[in-house]
Amino acid sequence: MTMTPLIALVEITKTYQMGQVSVPVLRGISLAIERGELVAMMGTSGSGKSTLMNIVGCLDRPTSGQYRLEDQEVSQMSRRELAAIRNWKIGFCFQQFNLLRRTRAIDNVLMPLAYSKSELSNRECRERAEYLLTRVGLAERMDHEPTQLSGGQQQRVAIARALVNRPELLLADEPTGALDSRTAAEILELFQKLNEEEQITIVLVTHDAGVASSAKRTIKIRDGQIESAETNAHLLAAAR
Repeated sequence: MTMTPLIALVEITKTYQMGQVSVPVLRGISLAIERGELVAMMGTSGSGKSTLMNIVGCLDRPTSGQYRLEDQEVSQMSRRELAAIRNWKIGFCFQQFNLLRRTRAIDNVLMPLAYSKSELSNRECRERAEYLLTRVGLAERMDHEPTQLSGGQQQRVAIARALVNRPELLLADEPTGALDSRTAAEILELFQKLNEEEQITIVLVTHDAGVASSAKRTIKIRDGQIESAETNAHLLAAAR
């Protein structure tokens, strides 16, 4: 029996209207991402990768084409419906950590549960947040505010926050861009562990070939089209 992919895009286009001028950004993107994959979406500035991420993350709609998430057509949903999809099915992690600066790590992680109308009790919410902070290596930093944490630790808090609603999909947009090389390597290793051990589907959006090489598959975007989609063979070889 063939499994339905988590993400299925068919001939996705996106065109912006600048006055009287139409500016095509995506030109017929078709791809599938399976459940449990760790994929890099790679391209230079202006390639269309960020626009594609916004569509995959239900932050924007395509001009044309079909987008199915968990076999549900979402490309023409209303803003309210898209917001519900984002709250329950997608976690986001960005280059800028976007943490509340005068708020403890644990409370930053708990914040999405307050907005998603979770049916969990306060105790269950806290237990989940504590588990995730422990999972990302911050068991001793739960009561620290962002100003008391390093850049890498702040990104770990952001990752835990992105996962607190147990999303099917984690989108990480240039997640190591604000980090030094050593810390960036630690964050990428964390993504790999979360993908392997928790079976979380992760899409890394990056311009950096080094970041892309940490994924199991790299989809290269150029001029609004897929230039290539290749398995990172070195990871498969290491797994054998």
